[in-house]
Amino acid sequence: MPLKSTILFLFLAFAFNANAIAMQADTSAYQTQRLKINALLNQRSIRFGQYDQSLNAKTGIFGFQTKGDIKNSNEILRQVVLNDNNIFKELKILMDYKDEEVKQAKNTATAVNNRMLNYMQSIKKLQDQNQRLTKETSGSTLGVFSNIIILLLILALAGTYIFFQNKLKHSNPIK
Repeated sequence: MPLKSTILFLFLAFAFNANAIAMQADTSAYQTQRLKINALLNQRSIRFGQYDQSLNAKTGIFGFQTKGDIKNSNEILRQVVLNDNNIFKELKILMDYKDEEVKQAKNTATAVNNRMLNYMQSIKKLQDQNQRLTKETSGSTLGVFSNIIILLLILALAGTYIFFQNKLKHSNPIK
């Protein structure tokens, strides 16, 4: 008997340690549910140990089990079954929490993906608009620049014509 209790205690201690590490990443509602299930599992282990002891209890004459021993064993077994039913109900709730977390994670991923696509579209639109404006600006700058050069050339030609015209007037002795 002490060996069974020691092994059971070590198993439960290891299970609690593993659960404590796993709970750090879970949400608080999920953690609470896990703790509730672990408590029910501990109760089940204790009751099952009691059931095992009750099967070995033989208080009757010549070392046989009495009717009371059997009733006691059946009552403990009934409590184990009721506890198992509670464990199943709590596991269903735990699975619902997990399903909800998965659903939320998918929704968050979808929202982030949509937001990222919107940002990419906005960036593309702004890049296209920037290229268009750059082309318009460079085209209009080139047009203005060429107009200025043409105007300067016309002024230079007019200035040269006037200059030579004045020179011809002053150098013409026929007058």
